Amino acid sequence: MRQPLLLFATERYQELGEDVAGAGDFDLGVVERKIFPDGERYRRIDTDCSRRDVVLVGGTIEDFDTLEIYDLACGLVHLGAHTLTLVLPWFGYQTMERASKQGEIVAAKNRARLLSSIPTAGSGNRAVLVDLHSEGIPYYFSGDIRPVHLQARSVVLQAIRDFGGEDFVLGATDAGRAKWVESLANDLQVDAAFVFKRRLSETETEVTALAADVEGRSVVIYDDMVRTGGSLVSAARSYRDAGASEVFAVCTHGVFAKESLETLRDSGALGGIACTNTRPHVQALADGDFLRVYSVADLIAQFLAQSV
Repeated sequence: MRQPLLLFATERYQELGEDVAGAGDFDLGVVERKIFPDGERYRRIDTDCSRRDVVLVGGTIEDFDTLEIYDLACGLVHLGAHTLTLVLPWFGYQTMERASKQGEIVAAKNRARLLSSIPTAGSGNRAVLVDLHSEGIPYYFSGDIRPVHLQARSVVLQAIRDFGGEDFVLGATDAGRAKWVESLANDLQVDAAFVFKRRLSETETEVTALAADVEGRSVVIYDDMVRTGGSLVSAARSYRDAGASEVFAVCTHGVFAKESLETLRDSGALGGIACTNTRPHVQALADGDFLRVYSVADLIAQFLAQSV
């Protein structure tokens, strides 16, 4: 009989790892951790992974997290993992996923190269990435690792429906997300609406036009990620100015940099926002009122169970 998947998680993704393991009835591996006086990290894989199909859950929130993924992955392969699956609910560095000026460093490509250099497990490595901002990122991976783009569509649709009910308009923050929003609207069998904007700076945008009939109707805005929320607030105010009765927002990745969630709440433009737990810090921010958090644990567990 084939052994269950053996699942490990990085330090910040331990809770999500446990949820995935429970949702899929997988074995949960143990990592011993401590910090030396000079700040150096000690890690020891305390579960036998020889000839096992191994999963490592972790997001590249900061370089510290990325290096933890790399270190643990190398250790798991060294200890004899049969296959290695990296589950990266959040693949960061997506602001710098391409160069627009001479000399700019494409961090997303470099991090993909780093993860691609992990030694290959006996029967191969793969990287599972959730709702990427750029469809081109999987092509940055190379060598023997196989990238997989897992869409959190089912979780997102549920969050949108919970806010919108049966009759609402699904909105986009800008024309760049129009195709994806239109696809979601078709699944939900609702109307889609779009705003067109001009970027003024790294944190400021200006809405230049709106293509929507939202008079007297609820609007749920979808975007794949929310960093500072500037574009989201501008779009929400545009929909309200066009006559929307109420506006909500749903995103896959709630980055919420600095005090952005508080800014979103205080803007008065949104009645609420929902995100998934692809970034673990959102669990502490959720208040059950303005911010709702939906888990991707079942989504990941189902994918892993079907793709062993």
